Amino acid sequence: MSFSSLAPHPAPDSPIDGAAPRPRGTYQVRTFGCQMNVHDSERLTGMLEDSGYVAAPAESDARRGEVDVIVFNTCAVRENAAKKLYGTLGSLRPGKDANPGMQIAVGGCLAQKDRDTIVERAPWVDVVFGTHNLGSLPVLLDRSRHNAEAQVEILESLEVFPSTLPTRRDSAYAAWVSISVGCNNTCTFCIVPSLRGKEKDRRPGEVLAEVRDVVDSGALEVTLLGQNVNSYGVEFGDRGAFAKLLRACGEIDGLERVRFTSPHPAMFTDDVIDAMAETPNVMPQLHMPLQSGSDDVLRRMKRSYRSRKFLGILDRVRERIPEAAITTDIIVGFPGETEDDFQRTLEVVEASRFASAFTFQYSIRPGTPAATMEGQLPKEIVQERFERLTALQDRITHEENLALEGRAVEILVAEGEGTRDARTDRLSGRARDHRLVHFSLPEGITGTERPRPGDLVTATVTHAAPHYLIADSALEPAGAGRPGGERFSVRRTRSGDAWEAGEPGPDVGGSCGTGGAGTGGPITLGMPGLRPR
Repeated sequence: MSFSSLAPHPAPDSPIDGAAPRPRGTYQVRTFGCQMNVHDSERLTGMLEDSGYVAAPAESDARRGEVDVIVFNTCAVRENAAKKLYGTLGSLRPGKDANPGMQIAVGGCLAQKDRDTIVERAPWVDVVFGTHNLGSLPVLLDRSRHNAEAQVEILESLEVFPSTLPTRRDSAYAAWVSISVGCNNTCTFCIVPSLRGKEKDRRPGEVLAEVRDVVDSGALEVTLLGQNVNSYGVEFGDRGAFAKLLRACGEIDGLERVRFTSPHPAMFTDDVIDAMAETPNVMPQLHMPLQSGSDDVLRRMKRSYRSRKFLGILDRVRERIPEAAITTDIIVGFPGETEDDFQRTLEVVEASRFASAFTFQYSIRPGTPAATMEGQLPKEIVQERFERLTALQDRITHEENLALEGRAVEILVAEGEGTRDARTDRLSGRARDHRLVHFSLPEGITGTERPRPGDLVTATVTHAAPHYLIADSALEPAGAGRPGGERFSVRRTRSGDAWEAGEPGPDVGGSCGTGGAGTGGPITLGMPGLRPR
């Protein structure tokens, strides 16, 4: 769960003519789920600020009624999503009693799925809205306040493409840009298509205009988002559109890093591999969801590829991009999975040499075909297989990291990546292949020389841990065998300037060419955000 408090608080208006209107109240946005949810929360935040609300101080406690509007953007994929939401809503009841004017809104996938149930179980909720009508939030808050009753509005189809909504981005140096919403696949374990609808693609010109906007505002990294990015273009009749989009991103001045997530193995084509290999600012990183190494399980999942095809994709990617770090998603304990099926998964994982993997224990999601399948496995069997899989992937991840010791890496300095940086006196960031790197600074470095979030550091990996890299080459004596900048160097960037100026990210009001001022572990869409293994 993340909290969005992304902007400094404007001072109350003065009574002189032309002054900004007095703030309508404070807000918090709490996000459960995938990066698509996080990006949607940036839009919810933008709309609230556009409507006159200001971010609540960090110390504000909604349980004591110290926030005027609290918005939950929910996920319906994880088994305990509903329990977590209703437990949190229950803890807010005293705050509602202390501040009757406080409004609580629930949106996102769980709201789309549960609808009226939310208000029935938590009658102190004021607004429920779905995945298709994010833009309705400010109006629904006003209507609930005026009518003194809960407002529930769930649309069955997209109201407006979300990227046209005001957006308050979370980062000055990295941005998410949606290229599509929804999904046309019918995976039997996934409820996302029924909650987000059929795939809707943005026109390439609109996507590129938003990318240019965020770059002009200081971002040097962009991640293209979609439930299935490599099916992009099917809606408007161009099956090669995604590869063309990657190449077009390569022509944008100032855009140094391009990533995307998530593709689908069944539709992953060689023109995308070629575009990745031949476009310098497309990073050597690929998130390719496996889900299972058993062809029988893949068939029951309605994943329209088999393990041989999956491994063939990885071979072709590594042939063209030898340094590529490939990550994945895997589900353990799908209905009917036998020990032999699970062994096939272990074999594919061993052969794939993933840099990391998001691993999940299958759990029943009501409304999905898999929920009623025969062969639901006991928890203890699923747990035991999960532990074997994570142990295998932990070993592979560590071995792949060890191979990077002694190698120079370029690190995009990040904010909030290293939870122990204050104790270790290191900073953290992401290498080009998206591995997490903690690095030391040279002794005696001054404040004006210190790298800022958004700056680029080059250092050499001195130690490989199972889930991250250490680059302490800056502490080595000068001339200790590190040629030039491989010991330590900093390149100050426009993104670092934007961060230092206190710009949390661009406020993009129109992302289809109309202007507007301008990520831990692998990102997965439609799957819960768990620690990568």
